[in-house]
Amino acid sequence: MTVASTSLGALCTDFYVNQRVGLTMDLPSHRESVLDLFGRIRKEMPELDRFRRYAGELALESPEIAGRYAWVALQRTSVRSGWVNPDDLDGPYQLHRLLLETAPYFLSITPLDVESIELVFGFDLEVTGNRNEIVFDALLSGSALAEVVQQDREHLADVQPFLALSLDEGNRTQASVEVKTRGGHREGLNTEGNEPLSVYLTVRRNGPFRDLKELPDVFAMLAGHAERMVEDRVIPSILMPLHARSMSG
Repeated sequence: MTVASTSLGALCTDFYVNQRVGLTMDLPSHRESVLDLFGRIRKEMPELDRFRRYAGELALESPEIAGRYAWVALQRTSVRSGWVNPDDLDGPYQLHRLLLETAPYFLSITPLDVESIELVFGFDLEVTGNRNEIVFDALLSGSALAEVVQQDREHLADVQPFLALSLDEGNRTQASVEVKTRGGHREGLNTEGNEPLSVYLTVRRNGPFRDLKELPDVFAMLAGHAERMVEDRVIPSILMPLHARSMSG
């Protein structure tokens, strides 16, 4: 499967593959651990050469070239990495696996401390018009839920569908699909700004984890679920209808 292919590029403005390792305990903040980890990552992936400090976050980033860039970020209780507009999945997968294989040893993370691992496939679509109406028309029109709305008399204030699924009997492996309009009841009816309409597929494995060596295998399992769901469900059932509706005006 070629998720970041030209066919997908025709459906969204930006595509990204992010990973988040959620932790129970705070990460160590002394500079030696952070710099040693970032130095190890830079050795394997030299393009990540910019060390940045944000509010509550330390980050290692690559320069942005034609909308493409990668990053690693340490927050108080999470280790995160991402790749925006990759040419293929090899780059982001290499980065995410590298972080899983190295971060625990540089940051004193134990299996008991790992709360969850998440893999996110994100899609941003630039649209014109009311984003709530676009989502409603593309994904809900004709459904029983749509009958609740009297569109000739009422305005849609918040339409952000969210579904969560359990992928195994023990409910440890979960997936969610979310559509974000970045507007709605918290922001009045201003849903026609410059922010994109976003679709997120998140696949998550909850702990406990018994051995750090199993983390790359967990990642491979999550990637398999995510790729199948994107190809079989997210693209045909969500992205294509949203793209078609946004193009129709």
